[in-house]
Amino acid sequence: MDSAFSALAKIIKLGHDLNVITLNTLMKGFCINNKVKEALEFHDRVRALGFQLNEVTYGILINGICKIGQTRAAIELLHRLEKEPIKPNVVMYSTVIDGLCKDGLVTEAKKLFPMMITRGISPNVVTYNSLIHGFCCADQLEEATQLLNEMVKSNINPNIYTFTILIDALCKEGRAAEAKKMFDKLLERGHKPDAVAYNALIDGYFLINKVNEAEKLFDSMIKAGLVPHVYSYNIMINGYCKNKMVDQAITLFKEMRQKSLVPNTVTYNTLIDGLCKSGRISCVQDLLDEMHKSGQPPDLITYSVLLDALCKIQHLDEAIALFKKIVDKGHRPNVYICSILLNGLCKCGRLRTAREFFQHLLINNYCLNVVTYNTMIGGLCKEGWIEEAMTLFSKMKGNGCLPDAVTYETIIRALLDRDEKEQAVKLLREMISKGLLMSKSNEDSKFMTPFEVGQILGWESRSANQKKNFK
Repeated sequence: MDSAFSALAKIIKLGHDLNVITLNTLMKGFCINNKVKEALEFHDRVRALGFQLNEVTYGILINGICKIGQTRAAIELLHRLEKEPIKPNVVMYSTVIDGLCKDGLVTEAKKLFPMMITRGISPNVVTYNSLIHGFCCADQLEEATQLLNEMVKSNINPNIYTFTILIDALCKEGRAAEAKKMFDKLLERGHKPDAVAYNALIDGYFLINKVNEAEKLFDSMIKAGLVPHVYSYNIMINGYCKNKMVDQAITLFKEMRQKSLVPNTVTYNTLIDGLCKSGRISCVQDLLDEMHKSGQPPDLITYSVLLDALCKIQHLDEAIALFKKIVDKGHRPNVYICSILLNGLCKCGRLRTAREFFQHLLINNYCLNVVTYNTMIGGLCKEGWIEEAMTLFSKMKGNGCLPDAVTYETIIRALLDRDEKEQAVKLLREMISKGLLMSKSNEDSKFMTPFEVGQILGWESRSANQKKNFK
């Protein structure tokens, strides 16, 4: 703040006119450097000194406020401006609507939209694009499409970005046929699709396993004079790998280098994942060496892919060595990587090593989640170490990790296998009281069907009757 005022003093001292452009430049500088509070204080002080500001000033401030996620404060400023000589304009409203949508507050953005119209401010293509994008992110595709139709009726021409937003959203929903119609509509309106539009539709085709259509569109993109960049190749390579067409992915990878395109970490990770999942882990080392040579060393995603592959082919000593290598290189493995190795050890019967590894994670303050605990509890139950599993089950809560449906079911199953029905019923009752029986984590359950729950509770009822009759 002091530096801004010292700059002001210097300008005045040199005899220059202090105009609104200078003031706006200083406020924009504050906002660009994430000093929005200082920009607002500066605004208040220059106003108090009698300087005249304009619409650009408030556009800068509202944009700055929205960029730091304070969209409600931006709305308040809009409302205050309604009582000022300088009124809100379409840029200010569009900025706030865009900010609300990016913060996931689409309902509030939707309310602001008719408000600006009633105040005589006509939305433009930027306003519509922001709201359409917001609806798409909120999985409200029908509302987004309705807005497109409304745009056309209002004689506001949708641009390439408008269509690309909708193409991408439709593709992510698996509605590539509708996305293609939107792509055709873009062409009909005289627009030339850019690489982003092509990429979205190509990705959509791969998502529903329409490889031929994806390939044709990729070729069409080149024929249209567009040069595919690394992101375009990444989509193609990922699509081929997901459809178990790794040889085609390798061919495309080689083509990239022939065209002097430098593969990035995403390219390498995608191809490594494809090779691992197709059982060709022996081919991976060359890619890892190439990553190092090109100045793009493997990251945690690379390591997680390799670790998973090694565990699945039961090369556990190599997996353990890789985990140590990750740590030695200065990385802190995330919970996903830790769970992969723990799961591999448990599934292959290396329970003592798994227990030691789990204790190592706890001692070194790794942030473990319910999946990690469930993996360890499942491994203990599988080996019949139910008492230790129960102890870990109790410790979970103390470590800030709440058991889920899978945790309960794993232990209940183990207790029933040991004919400890009374303890199993007690845990089932606890599970029901916590509302976990119908929780999302229980959807893939192969155990707690309504029939089986009825059987367990039926045993409890029969047991109670037998005790009553005995008395």
